[in-house]
Amino acid sequence: AGVYHKQLLPNYGVFDEDRYFVPGTEAGPLWRAGSSPAGVSVCEDIWVPDGPASQQAASGAAILLNINASPYHRGKGEQRRAMLAARAKEAGVPLVYVNLVGGQDELVFDGDSMVFDGTGSLLDRGPQFEEAHLVWDVPVTPVSAEAGADVVVSPGAADGKPALPPRSSFHPLAPTAELYTALQVGLRDYVHKNGFDSVVIGLSGGIDSAVTAVIATDALGPDSVHGITMPSRYSSRGSVEDSRELARRLGIRFDEVPIDDVFESYLQTLAPLFAGRPPGVAEENLQARIRGAVLMALSNKFGGMVVATGNKSEMAVGYATLYGDMAGGFAVLKDVYKTDVYALAAWRNEIGDVIPDSIITKPPSAELRPDQLDTDSLPPYDVLDRILEQYIEQDAPADDIVAAGHPRELVARITAMVDRNEYKRRQSAPGVKVTKKAFGKDRRLPITNGWRRR
Repeated sequence: AGVYHKQLLPNYGVFDEDRYFVPGTEAGPLWRAGSSPAGVSVCEDIWVPDGPASQQAASGAAILLNINASPYHRGKGEQRRAMLAARAKEAGVPLVYVNLVGGQDELVFDGDSMVFDGTGSLLDRGPQFEEAHLVWDVPVTPVSAEAGADVVVSPGAADGKPALPPRSSFHPLAPTAELYTALQVGLRDYVHKNGFDSVVIGLSGGIDSAVTAVIATDALGPDSVHGITMPSRYSSRGSVEDSRELARRLGIRFDEVPIDDVFESYLQTLAPLFAGRPPGVAEENLQARIRGAVLMALSNKFGGMVVATGNKSEMAVGYATLYGDMAGGFAVLKDVYKTDVYALAAWRNEIGDVIPDSIITKPPSAELRPDQLDTDSLPPYDVLDRILEQYIEQDAPADDIVAAGHPRELVARITAMVDRNEYKRRQSAPGVKVTKKAFGKDRRLPITNGWRRR
């Protein structure tokens, strides 16, 4: 029918279009939709006031069709709605916005297609994270010949039918349900589109691995999820039993692979080199790396992809082990703060009681040394996450974070940890982007960096 070249090429955040493509320079031809001239534009073209869509309306388009691959982040649905309403009102003609559904690498596309009339009023809205075929009867207003239209149309729908009044069948997901669904769709599509039919997950008895296993089971089905618990001398019996109970409730395969003999052999092998030095991080990380090797061995042998279980709070400050618990093909919680992990667990248990209460209520611990707790190394997660959100997503300087009520020494320590651990994040698996600024393409900082915030 014709060709339209996208004019506005985004080159920010996760987008690199201007690096690879040449922008179009013409508003494009107008297609006939029935008896009405229609203007077609692509994604970013609609985000700018007085952009290509408005130019098409000025050239005589009686309706605007905008096709999209607009990725999700929390809060973006309302941002899009307000923007699209402004574009429709600005153009003075109906606007149909159609968006992709599904996952691609770290991005997940949430659908949420919308139709507006020429006053900017929302007529209807498609579902979130679901493909759907919806039909709207869009009222088309007259277009004057002076405006450049080839066809002058009369008010109302085709064949003299009266236009339908504004309506909406849209039922928005609650914030936590929306987040959970985004993670589920992102993981499902990453696994399937990359040719895997199953996943392997290390179950520690903690909240992160539990939520990861639940999301994977909901996304792929219980027959496609294999849970492995790998206790060492520092693992509590409760953690092993909690993992076993979680697997039972989910109906997934579960195996226990003790690693203490392997750990002991490492210690003996390294004893001559470690002589005279007290146990520390090296011994702790050995356990995590043994577990990573076991998971990858199972992946190599049986073909399931390893899903890493770390969250954004841990990734931010480096509270994770390279080649250990960071091992895997995908990290579904990579852009989810620890406090949100707890919220996801509580929400999912309201639907069905799948995560044992003992997993949710126990103090977080890596269990890599006697009586270890996360709070030995980090502030409480509700404090840590507020600092991280300001520093990472809002790009707030340290002084602003201090002014928000956080101790200066703590802010300095946490921001330094974020900067120092860029080298770890650069080697981590991709994960679903659900915030405005995720680690990876969204936040590109050099590892070797001579400038540091003081």
